[in-house]
Amino acid sequence: MHVAGKLFTGPKPAEQLPTPPPSAIRQIANNLPVKDVSSPALTCGLHANVRPATEVATIPAGSTLTLGWETLTASGFWFHDVGPMMAYLADCGGSCVGFDPGVGEARWFKITEVGMEGDGTWAQAKLDTGAPANITLPPTLKAGNYLLRHEIIALHTAQSLGGAEFYVGCVQLAVTGSGHGVPAPSELVRIPGAYGARDEGILVDVYDMQAPYVFPGPKVAAFVSSGSDSGAPGSGAKSAAPKTKTRNPTSESPLASATSTEAHPASTSTSTHPSHHTAHHKEHTHHHHHHHGPVHPTQTPECKAKRERRRASGLLAGNMHGHRGRARWF
Repeated sequence: MHVAGKLFTGPKPAEQLPTPPPSAIRQIANNLPVKDVSSPALTCGLHANVRPATEVATIPAGSTLTLGWETLTASGFWFHDVGPMMAYLADCGGSCVGFDPGVGEARWFKITEVGMEGDGTWAQAKLDTGAPANITLPPTLKAGNYLLRHEIIALHTAQSLGGAEFYVGCVQLAVTGSGHGVPAPSELVRIPGAYGARDEGILVDVYDMQAPYVFPGPKVAAFVSSGSDSGAPGSGAKSAAPKTKTRNPTSESPLASATSTEAHPASTSTSTHPSHHTAHHKEHTHHHHHHHGPVHPTQTPECKAKRERRRASGLLAGNMHGHRGRARWF
């Protein structure tokens, strides 16, 4: 993870490294996904609430931090490619070191959500190349101590109840700046508690969607989407309706080029797509329109072939056990 030009290496899971090195990223217990939306592990990962990190990453409001997701596969890259990515913040009050969001019943507000893009691929799929997830803090965010929660929901087996896989991690931040942006009380949620197992965006067949994807949980906080301290009502909670386009592989760059930059003010649309390790962090927005094509992009021969290759290797069927991608950040 890069924050304000500083690299924080996420500790390996506790089952591999019982005593982690200092980091601002909270350690998790193992590589397995969370599948129960009522589990305390949904907050920051299994056992992450019990052992907070020992460091805090200082970052100005409005800046971008890059989160790299590393797995136990041979390439080390992420391998799921369907489902949303979302980021939340919770005010720790005092220092986030020692802050237990479970015991303290932390209240979370959403700052970004990215899902299906205009070409029918999911933003999550960019991680398959080694690209990071970039999170831009709201430029008007009130200074303070926050726990950042980043979440990937893999929906490849979400056609069945309990099939969605949640991969979460938390980092301890000290945000600086002169902003006064805070969420409205109605925009705060508890995690677990924000999702239901039968929610439209959790129990879903992403290979046969007839309408835009609906993000689970609350809307992005109004002050984030408006770019002001007290914004208009929050953004919509639907992903872009898919369009069939040719994916541009040159838009993705290797991890070695990762840098941290200060971000431009947040967009006023649903969410901001993370940039993908290019020299300049680009912001894209979801467009709220409906699917007009007869064939969903995930049903194309190219996508079907990819799923078959993943099934053959045990990835899509969920037979990886020791290789599942709940990996550390770096």
